[in-house]
Amino acid sequence: MTRRGLIAPALGALAAACSPLGLLNAVGPRDRGVRRVARSIPYGDHPRQTLDLYAPEGAADLPTVVFFYGGGWDSGSKDLYGWAAQALAAQGFVVALPDYRVVPEVVFPAFIEDAAAATARAAELVADRGGDPSRLGVAGHSAGAHLAMMIALDPRYMRATGKPDLIRAAAGLAGPYEFLPFNVAASINAFGHVDDPLQTQPLTFARPDAPPVWLGHGTADVTVHDEDSILLDTRLRELGVRAELRLYPELTHEDLIATFSPLFRKKAPVLAEVSDFFHRTLNDA
Repeated sequence: MTRRGLIAPALGALAAACSPLGLLNAVGPRDRGVRRVARSIPYGDHPRQTLDLYAPEGAADLPTVVFFYGGGWDSGSKDLYGWAAQALAAQGFVVALPDYRVVPEVVFPAFIEDAAAATARAAELVADRGGDPSRLGVAGHSAGAHLAMMIALDPRYMRATGKPDLIRAAAGLAGPYEFLPFNVAASINAFGHVDDPLQTQPLTFARPDAPPVWLGHGTADVTVHDEDSILLDTRLRELGVRAELRLYPELTHEDLIATFSPLFRKKAPVLAEVSDFFHRTLNDA
């Protein structure tokens, strides 16, 4: 069990339009040479089951990354995170940015199932937009990192889409991977109904045949403590998985994703290092 004030109410506010991260989408500088090549393509029947695609100009046969934003499993919107997808795409990827259903309309495992369905749908779409679906990775920040790691480590979710071997690498930024017991509103509301809480934890599904994993965390994160990443990295390495851990001194929970923006990129090389991981692992896939 880890120490934490895990997923405090402030986590949901990260996705609010008035938040610093939302303001980056509205008025922050953007990476050039990248555009949104598809908008709100459905991967299900619910209004939130849609995704956007971003690609560099002239993209051809690039690796694909599906990026999940955070928001405490109860908030967030792809319309607030285009700047992050655009930054990642500028590093040489076709990037899918999905929305997904959230609490209170749904609870676990619905948002994990959405992440898997969005990933499978992205693989069907990217070939016509310069991406290579055979070299696909998933990534996320905060609750989005939880989604990414769940579909990368628990094989049941991607197996249900008919594409069990689709994910070739996974990256998590400031993610919650071992957060028992459920003792704050966000985790109680999303997971408190589950008979076996271990089924909600990415750490439970660490396995020897997992795809390569990159974990990044700020040491000043008081929303999701860095020991979540340390624990998962340690377990994966014990199992022989190709795992990489990067701890960023003095970075907070919000800082870790904010460094994707050109405005804060000099604060820490998070974008460069996660991009390097994907290029190395997906090019080997």
